[in-house]
Parts: sequence; structure tokens; C-alpha cells
Amino acid sequence: MKRTKIISSVIAAASIMFSGAAIAQDKAPGSGPNPYVDCGIGAALFPNTHWAAITSNVIWDIGTTAVISATASPETCQGKSAQAAQYILDVYDHVVENTARGEGEHLTALLQIYGCETKSHGMITDAVREGFAPMIADEEYDSLSPLQIAEQLVKIVDSEVSVAQATSCNAA
Repeated sequence: MKRTKIISSVIAAASIMFSGAAIAQDKAPGSGPNPYVDCGIGAALFPNTHWAAITSNVIWDIGTTAVISATASPETCQGKSAQAAQYILDVYDHVVENTARGEGEHLTALLQIYGCETKSHGMITDAVREGFAPMIADEEYDSLSPLQIAEQLVKIVDSEVSVAQATSCNAA
């Protein structure tokens, strides 16, 4: 049974890799980021250790998130999202606590990574709290690892910063 899961995972990873290549046919080969090294949570955790970034991305979700990032939004690879993910992992407990409270120096620092103006922090924080609340309320929350929670929090913050980017954040 285990062998079947491993084979299925390898086949899924290969199909994801080739589907990503098909999407980016209009670009010169090699012009985009390497999804397994430059994108996803692996790149955030191991920016200078390529084998560890690849391993992390494959173990996390067979590299799906990394490939989607590389094809749909290559500008996020090794950019602000990766920096934010690393910051969240570095000060995980403080960011989660600040998010629950709706304020705090670690949450402020997180929004500064994205280049958000101070005047927009309250609005973005409220939206992040609204997005994070259902996750915390879920009975599965206690079984999630800090890495899993950090990934979800980065997705929520990325989404809210994208909304605010036109007026008060410079996430580029």
C-alpha cells in the first residue's frame, strides 16, 4: 500500500511539473523561477539550501503550491511572500498572538515586510483576523504544525495585502 502511495505521488509530481511547463509556453525556457527551489514554503524556509527547499516543497504538498506560484504568480517567488513566511516561522507564536489580539509589534513588522503604510494596518489586520478566525475555530487547528499554520496565515495576509496593494501597500 505504501509503495502505491509513493508511486502515485511521483506520478502526480511529474504531471504537475509538465503541466506548469505547458502553461508557460510563451516564455523563453528557463526565464521563470524554478518552482521547487524559488517558490513555495520550501524557498521561504531554505532560501540558500536548494535540496532542502525541494524536499520541503515535495513533502508539503507534492510541490503543487510551489508550481502554482511559479506559473500563476512568479513575482511572489522569493519575494515578499517568502520573506513574510520566513518571518512568521521565526516569530510564529508572537505573530499568531498579535493576529488574535488585532495589534502588536510582530504583526506591524509583518505588514512592513509587505511595504504597507501604517495607516492601512488596522484595515488589513481586521481582514486578516476575519480570515484567520475560522481556521483557529476549526477543531483540526490544534493538530496543525506551526509550518501548516504559517502557510495558511501567509496565504491570508497575501490575499489581504493584494486587496490593499493599489492604495496602501507596495508588495512588489
